[in-house]
Amino acid sequence: MHAPSLPWPASGRGSQGASGFWDKARIPRFRSAAPRVLLFTSGYFLQREIVSACARLGWQVFELPLPEGGRGTSEFVERLLAAAVEFAPDFALTVNHLGLDTQGRLLSLFEKLALPLASWFVDSPRLILHDFPGQPSPWCAVFTWDADTVDPLSAMGFEQVAHLPLAADTVLFAPGKVGKPAWDADVSFVGDSMARPLAALKKRLKAHPRALALALEAAPGFAASPEREALAYLRATSPELLALWEALPDAQARLDLEQTLTWEATRLYRLSRVATLAPFSPLVAGDAGWRAMLPAGGFKYHGPLDYSLDLPGFYPRSHVNFNATSLQMKGAVNQRVFDVPACGAFLLTDHREQMDALFEPGREVVCYREPEEIPGLVRHWLDNPGEREALVAAARERVLAQHDYTHRMKAMLKTMRRRYA
Repeated sequence: MHAPSLPWPASGRGSQGASGFWDKARIPRFRSAAPRVLLFTSGYFLQREIVSACARLGWQVFELPLPEGGRGTSEFVERLLAAAVEFAPDFALTVNHLGLDTQGRLLSLFEKLALPLASWFVDSPRLILHDFPGQPSPWCAVFTWDADTVDPLSAMGFEQVAHLPLAADTVLFAPGKVGKPAWDADVSFVGDSMARPLAALKKRLKAHPRALALALEAAPGFAASPEREALAYLRATSPELLALWEALPDAQARLDLEQTLTWEATRLYRLSRVATLAPFSPLVAGDAGWRAMLPAGGFKYHGPLDYSLDLPGFYPRSHVNFNATSLQMKGAVNQRVFDVPACGAFLLTDHREQMDALFEPGREVVCYREPEEIPGLVRHWLDNPGEREALVAAARERVLAQHDYTHRMKAMLKTMRRRYA
């Protein structure tokens, strides 16, 4: 974010109007049971679900659109200051730190406003906050979907860090949504092949061919490693690549190399698992990279699907929905684990350590650990529709009871109220 020209002096000295503004802005928070939430919006994932959950809870939300590019401008700051007085929020909320600047200027503004900010990470904080100074603030509470990132975020200096998993919008993902006959399949998979993001990263790193080549060579090892993050893996196993990473000219290039390792590992991981589905003629929905990567024959293809318009109707058209999680989250579960059972459909997913705290294994969720297990599990669940339906019913009951986004927003409010009321 470029340094904004604030519409009121920051200190308020020498200006009765400015002083009066800050007096109006710095108000007691969390005085009523239903909070008022100022939400940064950009059309990004999860923002729509937050709005829906808050509406169902009876909370008032003021949506503050972010400028193009996701960073603040003077006009954005003016709208933020106006909303702070006119809407009088109890707290502000952003996803993945969107809208915040690397220098911490906007965070300092929240401190002046005495307005708490919640930032909910649903992608790797390491890849978002790479080499950023000035991010921690006592007025910023951080929530993360991945329990493995709680300690690293605390180590960055954030004083309030809480694990807050993903969930489902059970109004959007509900049984009875109409799908298309073309989506009918015994087995289906929805996901990105990672071909496009990798192509973009390779282009940006072409000036560093040795580092790029070593990162691609290291990907299979990282995919199989218990190390959660690419940089930790480099430090533990690849001294030459780590030295090349350290020698890169700037933070963006270092991030690009970490992402290359993560996305190539994810590509290989997903490919090895989706490929085992060939005997069941699965429907693979996603980018064109799948056609180039998967073996010829045995697969049906569909283009990318819209999350909210298509997926609620797509999942119930398959007897078995298959999941292979991105390796930016080796311990956490992704959105599909909640959405598929929410709409009354069956999911076979890769096991994640954090899964067992969310669903009862074997009764509410079915997992594979190695690719060799997949064909046998798929065959069993295709051949036993009664078992499949019983598990779906139990999983959906769990989602409705504990894993709707209203549950996550209530948990967030409890944390924010405890710290800032």
